[in-house]
Amino acid sequence: MSTSVRLLVPIMVLCLLPSWSTSAVQSDDAARIDKFIARQAEKENGSEPDGIRKVVTGDLNHDGVADAAVLFTIEGQNGANNYIQYLAVFLRRNGRLVYAARAPAGGKNHRSIELDSIKDNVIFLETTAYAKRDPSCCPTIKGRTKYALVHNKLTEMRAK
Repeated sequence: MSTSVRLLVPIMVLCLLPSWSTSAVQSDDAARIDKFIARQAEKENGSEPDGIRKVVTGDLNHDGVADAAVLFTIEGQNGANNYIQYLAVFLRRNGRLVYAARAPAGGKNHRSIELDSIKDNVIFLETTAYAKRDPSCCPTIKGRTKYALVHNKLTEMRAK
């Protein structure tokens, strides 16, 4: 085997290693979140609709490590025509996401929530609330809110 081939093989392996490692972590993160939400849906005798979950990452507990905030919906609880939007937080401990807290943040006849970002240990969300005459399908009042993880609980802090 030539010297250039012997050098090229280890270099290629090293170049591929970080992307494989990142993919494995992301896959494990997704599996942990999937498992948590499946358990929540089962507890409520409902289901999570496909394609509307949103995950954003950023530091939530002041340790300089990217955690995850997840906005997910459970609908059809006990066969009802209802849905609840939950905000859940997963903290990264020893390289893995670990569930920390969740709170109902929106839902039918309450408000609609869109997860925006995490900045300075705070989760930012866009809201659409119901005006007095809005039908259940269609809230119209645009707003914002934010949540922080305080003493292992999600606490809402109204945005100004």
